[in-house]
Amino acid sequence: MKDILTIATCMNDYIRIYTVNSTNTIKKMQEIHKTYPTSGAALGRVLTLGLMMSVMEKKTDERLTIKIEGDGPIGNIVCEAKYGAVRGFVHNPGVYLKRNDGKLAVGLGVGSGFMTVIKDYGLKEPYTSTIPLVTGEIAEDACYYFLQSEQTNTAVALGVLYNKEANIESAGGYIIQLMPGCPDEYITKLEETLKTISPISTLLSEGKSNLDIIKLISDDAKVLEEMEVSYFCECERSKFLNNLKVLGKDEINKMILENKDIEITCNFCNKVYTYKPEELKTLL
Repeated sequence: MKDILTIATCMNDYIRIYTVNSTNTIKKMQEIHKTYPTSGAALGRVLTLGLMMSVMEKKTDERLTIKIEGDGPIGNIVCEAKYGAVRGFVHNPGVYLKRNDGKLAVGLGVGSGFMTVIKDYGLKEPYTSTIPLVTGEIAEDACYYFLQSEQTNTAVALGVLYNKEANIESAGGYIIQLMPGCPDEYITKLEETLKTISPISTLLSEGKSNLDIIKLISDDAKVLEEMEVSYFCECERSKFLNNLKVLGKDEINKMILENKDIEITCNFCNKVYTYKPEELKTLL
């Protein structure tokens, strides 16, 4: 089954909703990075956020990067997205922390620090914005980012649900944004509705579709667009080889003289590329 992202409007187009079921995408992430539940939930939430943010400006050539730099045991989290496709990694995939209520302690695992969003449109300088982490739970931090950096009132829900075998059962999220001039009555209605909605990962585990979730938010919602989303990686053997040039000729010569194969592992997909000394000579 393909993961689907849905864009809708409601309440006379004053409210826009982005909803994604990212279950298979996040399962692919777990398969690649062998994440423990708390690390996987943190990375999964960031990747889910990246999927939705990557389609918000309708620029298919935009490159979006989200960096979470926390002082918790999980360490840094990096997400790269491009119009419905996402990839990422976490510094320490082996964190499993729980709160007293039994839920995953993502905020404790992430800790205090900063969230940076980089939007690269192919111009000379990318747009970059950094905000302090509010809770480390990712969704609250994203809300603060939208308010501070884009001056947009936003509700964000992100979730990754694990089963008893520590495998991902469901994952997804939604972003709800108020359009300029949104009447107070719509805001109040939305706020009251959101108080009654179950966690997004629970809704998905119960079999709810994106449209079902959108209708829970507002029964007058209209779907604008749906698209498939997925995990991707664009790493290439030639790119990694060319990147070795930054080491300088002296260091490359040293590696050639050692007459050993060089291995480089892609952080995003864990694919290993092996280069023989003869290949390194092409860099000189």
